[in-house]
Amino acid sequence: MNSRIITALFFFIVPVLAQAQTASSLFLRSDSLQVKEIVSETADMYKKVGHHGPAVENSHMALRIYFNNSGAIDLYSKNGRGMELLKYKWYPTEKDQEENGAGCDEYMVGKTVGFGGIALWDGESEVKLVATGGRTARVGDTSKGSYAEMIAYGVPYKGDTVDISIRIDMFAKKREATVTATELSGKKVQFLTGVNYHEGERVSMGEGWASVWGVHPANVSVDPKPVGAAILYNAKKFESVTKTENMVRLVSFPASSVSTKLIGASTKEAELNSAKRFEAYVSGK
Repeated sequence: MNSRIITALFFFIVPVLAQAQTASSLFLRSDSLQVKEIVSETADMYKKVGHHGPAVENSHMALRIYFNNSGAIDLYSKNGRGMELLKYKWYPTEKDQEENGAGCDEYMVGKTVGFGGIALWDGESEVKLVATGGRTARVGDTSKGSYAEMIAYGVPYKGDTVDISIRIDMFAKKREATVTATELSGKKVQFLTGVNYHEGERVSMGEGWASVWGVHPANVSVDPKPVGAAILYNAKKFESVTKTENMVRLVSFPASSVSTKLIGASTKEAELNSAKRFEAYVSGK
């Protein structure tokens, strides 16, 4: 085969996974003005902040951190073609979805930490991030992409209080987002994270990864499509990995910080648009 044809085929097939750019969004619903930080002494501005908390995106997905005690991260699925947060503010119309190929909030977190969100573990049960000292949301850019962060101050934990940061980093030219949970004073805690699922979804697990694929209960979308969500983790950092009735739950060994990677996908995109393709990418097979 002609070398130019081979080169053309190579560039057609390979780089799509390496073209994700990034953006972030944070604003109050009262004025819709983009800001870099929102501070709240009451610690619950879920209904007052646009898309319910700070959000960050690449061309394949957007993620938001809820501005409340849940510590949950939610997924907005996209077609892999561009930025949408600033244009649609997480909620495109049905017309935008049908005619302009806009993504959709088709992932349902429920009462869990959702897609890579963070809570604590006291040795027996989950401890939500109840911020008695207030909560701060931040977004911004880095030399490698964009980030969204939520900090909960004064979280009661094992007879003490801790300050917990949840930070999502999106990197230009990477599908994966990194979530880092940190106790800001350096105290060691057990972090709880994972990925939730609903009845009928395909759940797969392997060494250092877990993925779910399927249709979530209808929420924003009137015609929800299958989406994928996967978490990659260092197995040496986690004490237990358990499939519960509604999530694959990861509990860390005591640590002041722990990181995971998240991958989202949808049938709306051209690459990881099926359970088989998504699982193969996540597992590295």
